[in-house]
Amino acid sequence: MNAEKRGLEFYALAAFFALFVLFLYGPLSTILILSFQGPGGGLTFPMNGVSTRWFENLFEQQAVGDFGGSFARSLALGVMTTLTTVAVSLCAGLAFRRRFLGSTALFYLTVASLVVPSILVSLGIGLAFQVAGVQPTWWTSAFGAHLTWTLPFGVLIMFAVFNRFSPAYEEAARDLGASNWQTFVHVVLPIIAPSLVGVGLFGFTLSYDEFARTLMTAGSFNTLPLEIYGMTTNVTTPVLYALGAVTTLVSFTAIAAALVAVTAMARRRKTLKPL
Repeated sequence: MNAEKRGLEFYALAAFFALFVLFLYGPLSTILILSFQGPGGGLTFPMNGVSTRWFENLFEQQAVGDFGGSFARSLALGVMTTLTTVAVSLCAGLAFRRRFLGSTALFYLTVASLVVPSILVSLGIGLAFQVAGVQPTWWTSAFGAHLTWTLPFGVLIMFAVFNRFSPAYEEAARDLGASNWQTFVHVVLPIIAPSLVGVGLFGFTLSYDEFARTLMTAGSFNTLPLEIYGMTTNVTTPVLYALGAVTTLVSFTAIAAALVAVTAMARRRKTLKPL
């Protein structure tokens, strides 16, 4: 049996995809490799030995930079944003299943922040806090700024989920005597749970590395992206690359945890037997 011959278009698209992958992961691979520079290594190639010295340096007292504090703040801010995004997006998805007065205007108001430049959102929130006489902090103003970025994505995802959600499941549960709360907890929630995990993943990853919307709203204490940006002007060792490698690992860990959770939910649904 003769194999089907590939056309010129296939090779052109394959070459384009290879360039895309190289452009996407080439800089990340470079940072990862340089983070293993030897003790006398610098910020560029060629490498001067191989060691884990700069990863160990992350846990030592630094003359410049607050690695531990900025990482803890970004992690806490990401968790806060994730939980709020999931809860509000779920409520919005449930609310918009039926038309109500002002629903169209509220929808466009919700997604409007996606088209506004991030730095302007950060500047506006920071100025609003200053005018109100309140000091901007990472857990107040920055938290609100991050929600203007994550909530529209979460709401749009839930709209798509409930747009395909069949009300027959809820009607069947009510016919069997289930209350509205029981229908939601035992029928609706298990079905949409993988989508909620996706919303949470969006919320965490978008918040964890957000720079522009944090710039004017973080107050006196930097989050990790702000700390890394500040370090680029005064840190001359590969410890900066080690920090980048660790933060990237945290992002990939969050993605892997989300995939494991979704897979576990899918397997559980397959193993459930009807009564």
